[in-house]
Amino acid sequence: MPRDLVLGVDAGHTATKAVLFDAAGRQVARGIGTVPLSTPRPRWVERDMDDVWRTAHGAIRNCLAAAGAEGRRAVTSVGLTGHGDGLYAVDERGRPVRAAIVAMDTRADPMLAAWRETPVWARALALSGTVPFAGSPAALLAWLARHEPGVLERARWLLSCKDWLRLNLTGVVATDPTDSSASFTDLRQGGYSQELLDLYGLGGLAAKLPPVLACDAVCGTVTPAAAAATGLTAGTPVVTGAHDVDAAALGIGGTGPGELCLVAGSFSINQVISDRPVVDLRWQVRRFVRQGWWMIMSTSPASVANLEWFLRVMGAPAGHRDDVYDLIGQEAAAHLAGRSEVLFHPFVYGSPHRQPASGTFLGMRGWHERGDLLRALMEGVVLNHRWHVDALRSRLRLTGPARLTGGAARSDVWSQMFADALQRPVVVTDVEESAARGAALLAASAVGLLDGVQDPRAGTSVLRRHEPGADRVAVLEEAYQVYQEALHALGPLWARLDAPGAGE
Repeated sequence: MPRDLVLGVDAGHTATKAVLFDAAGRQVARGIGTVPLSTPRPRWVERDMDDVWRTAHGAIRNCLAAAGAEGRRAVTSVGLTGHGDGLYAVDERGRPVRAAIVAMDTRADPMLAAWRETPVWARALALSGTVPFAGSPAALLAWLARHEPGVLERARWLLSCKDWLRLNLTGVVATDPTDSSASFTDLRQGGYSQELLDLYGLGGLAAKLPPVLACDAVCGTVTPAAAAATGLTAGTPVVTGAHDVDAAALGIGGTGPGELCLVAGSFSINQVISDRPVVDLRWQVRRFVRQGWWMIMSTSPASVANLEWFLRVMGAPAGHRDDVYDLIGQEAAAHLAGRSEVLFHPFVYGSPHRQPASGTFLGMRGWHERGDLLRALMEGVVLNHRWHVDALRSRLRLTGPARLTGGAARSDVWSQMFADALQRPVVVTDVEESAARGAALLAASAVGLLDGVQDPRAGTSVLRRHEPGADRVAVLEEAYQVYQEALHALGPLWARLDAPGAGE
């Protein structure tokens, strides 16, 4: 076997996937592991950092075992991606100083409420192209400074998820432009901004932010210890990598200006690549993997994570867990006739709205079955994506069909709902692991196997194309109007239900 395979490692909120690809991005083998999330207090969502590394090296080892001995020897480089935002803090020895905090955490909501009443909000938007949300580094570090100052005193480096994995693989501390622009990067000049750090009262933390390297730079090699844990060959180049939102866009071929990419995973990710920054409170403007380009993304922790919650509480459909998307699609499809009688707001883990919205079923009756609730949940997730996409297309020119990836893309029924709700064609490519593939393409580019991430040899093919259907468009348009009216009407009630002082 020629030495032309690349490994992409994608560390999401609940699962880590290690996927081996050839230089053109065709999947060869895969390993996967899950990391449980912990909620030790209301609003807190954490994970053990050593578990994150153990899961990653286990997934890599399983992937290489599936590829066989020749496949393991053929790995020429490793690319990394992971969930954005959150916080992975380590000390001088590279050891965790506390549990990792993930982006679904909302303990810092009171910090946001305070900042909104000050000039911080407008200045942050102007400088960085984004305002903080509860799980962003700015909000979490401000919360820690107030409630756990000892953590920041012990911390030497403040990392993101993929950067923690790279530290374990190579011993090198680094990050990339996509992750570094989460909170503290100057939108137009690039690089960390002392003014932004001072704006949040975090000026003393500048020296704890990791060095920023290009996404396709070789930043280190696999150490002997990491080789023993993973099965990789010591000395294999490891590439800096990117935020999983950017990596997923690369993975499904969404690299041109105006292309709309939707990631329906734990988060609702709705993104457009742009050759200029367009600033708006409804979205984030962050650096893209290509220098001089930006990723404009409107996001919320309100997508397929709702299904995971629902199945945990209500039980999965009868059948094999690996077929869950087919099974829930079949169950919901049996209840698709007629207008949407049950409405769901998919805010179990948070929302994009200022009011403290929570997950809500409305319109349930005694004759409704679990399939009706599944339909409502799936539609609610899609309507939340619609809210984000409407924001983007109000100021940006979107071209072509939307590209869909993530868990929802594995369901024909759910994918069709996206086309009907967005009233535009939706395509699902032949890429199963989009973020891991994007990381692998960066790794291939770094060692010269590809001429950059837009090399035509790494193109994708359309697996399915979903066109809007007139009848379902009308049904979901009506549902969306009710969804929005209920959103506004419930605002005061959600505020009353929200525990006063929670997270303080």
